[in-house]
Amino acid sequence: QVQLVESGGGLVQAGGSLRLSCAASGIIFVFNAMGWYRQAPGKQRELVARISSGGTTNYADSVKGRFTISRDNSRNTVYLQMNSLKPEDTAVYYCNAATANAWGQGIQVTVSS
Repeated sequence: QVQLVESGGGLVQAGGSLRLSCAASGIIFVFNAMGWYRQAPGKQRELVARISSGGTTNYADSVKGRFTISRDNSRNTVYLQMNSLKPEDTAVYYCNAATANAWGQGIQVTVSS
C-alpha cells in the first residue's frame, strides 16, 4: 500500500521558517522523482519544488532562493525547508511521488502578516 505522510506544517509569522517532511512507504523511493505542490484557496495546484532520483532540483520562480528541497533515500523521506515565508505562501502543501503517481493527504501552511 502506497503512503505519503506529510508533517511539519502549521502557523508562522511572515519572515519565519518551517520544514515540511514527507515519509514514503510502499514505493521504491530511490526510483521516484519527488515533488512538493501547493494549492491556495480558489487557485489551482502548482508545483513548488521537485527533486529527481539523482538529486537534481528545480523550483517555482516564486520560491527560488527561499525554499530548499532535499531527500534522504535511507529514510524514504523528502523535505522542504521554507525560509523567509510570506503570506502568499499560505496553502495546503502536498507531497508527490512522480513515478508511483502517489500523493500525500496535504498539510496546511499558514503565514500571518
